[in-house]
Amino acid sequence: MARSRVYFVTDVHGSNECFRKFLNAARFYKADVLILGGDITGKVMTPIIESEGTFSCSYQGAELAMTSREEMEEFRRKAAESGTYTHLVSPREFRELEADPVSVKELFARLMVERVREWMSLAEERLGKTSVKCFVSPGNDDILEIDSALDSSSYVVNPEERVVEIDGGHEMITSGTTNRTPWNSSREADEDVLAKKFSDMADKVKSMKSAVFNIHVPPIDTNIDKAPRVDENLKIVVKAGNVEMISAGSTACRAAIAKYQPMLGLHGHIHESRGIVKIGRTICANPGSEYAEGILRGFLADLDGEEVKSYLLTSG
Repeated sequence: MARSRVYFVTDVHGSNECFRKFLNAARFYKADVLILGGDITGKVMTPIIESEGTFSCSYQGAELAMTSREEMEEFRRKAAESGTYTHLVSPREFRELEADPVSVKELFARLMVERVREWMSLAEERLGKTSVKCFVSPGNDDILEIDSALDSSSYVVNPEERVVEIDGGHEMITSGTTNRTPWNSSREADEDVLAKKFSDMADKVKSMKSAVFNIHVPPIDTNIDKAPRVDENLKIVVKAGNVEMISAGSTACRAAIAKYQPMLGLHGHIHESRGIVKIGRTICANPGSEYAEGILRGFLADLDGEEVKSYLLTSG
């Protein structure tokens, strides 16, 4: 029977610091399998204007001025640690970007793809000659253009929408597509479409009792799918001084887990709902996310044949 230690994280959103910690977890936790389960790209791009040897930008609501290239490069490094993409432009180029939303979108996409390629290279450099298996897949926030970068690695495996063996004895199905969200993100679908995606993969699994469902959206009506309610302007709803929370998980995900009863469910998507829940025999985990602070939330599990021998949520 196959035995392995699996380390799972999700929703790192472009954070260089979190991705390095993810790779380092193989040694730190003595993990045999690393899984990064979606939403790997960042949400913010910051142009830096270079003019006569000085540099300026708007960042997190503040106007920054830097008087040397060294200071600017240090800012870029720190911004990348928290998931922000930066791009150096002249005043003229900045004005052109302001006037051309299509060019902004194209630049943002290019920076995302470049960072994913850098990450794939770093993973191969750090772990490519070890026995550690590494799986990285997209989530709903990740644009389709990054898929070619994920698929380009000779070491990292993109398991999206297929059945893969993670350690020679445990099969895993993966889906980064979620149910509909107020943000109309890149990979969303109606629940009936999700149900078919999940069943098409699950029906190919040879041994469900030892299988892993790596499904980015968590099962609905659990303690790992609670998200703040937002209004039509995408503002968080507060009532009586408290943020109103709703269940934002997937009915199709919950139905698939209840029907197939895999050994383990790995989920993310909702950063605030860190936790573990059982649906029948299936242990479902959402490690949560605090990527902007450089904190890597994870889930560690020891798999032994058809049993999860031990598991815990990690933070570091």
